[in-house]
Amino acid sequence: QVQLVESGGGLVQAGGSLRLSCAASGRAFSSYDMAWFRQAPGKEREFVAAISCSGGSTNYADSVKGRFTISRNNAKNTVYLQMNSLKPEDTAVYYCAASIRRATMLPNEYDYWGPGTQVTVSS
Repeated sequence: QVQLVESGGGLVQAGGSLRLSCAASGRAFSSYDMAWFRQAPGKEREFVAAISCSGGSTNYADSVKGRFTISRNNAKNTVYLQMNSLKPEDTAVYYCAASIRRATMLPNEYDYWGPGTQVTVSS
């Protein structure tokens, strides 16, 4: 069992930056691939970024590539999402998720989810 809690969301102007954190409790955090998803009002949950259990491999959605960076610290049981050059279309609730299998872009393949943190980007 893994419990996930996101933090770091908030209101920021377009062009600004935010750093999201996802703290995990439970056992064997380093065994899980981790990902960030987001969901805007009226839209489906979409993949943002993923990182392998060792941190050696990452993957990004085309819409955030070059602006967002996913990282993890297994000693601190935490995964991060550094978001730069934010745009109004990045406004959404951001969720972190954990998968015991190789990370994919499909939400239904993840085992555990956090409650989410709101990110709002004003124009």
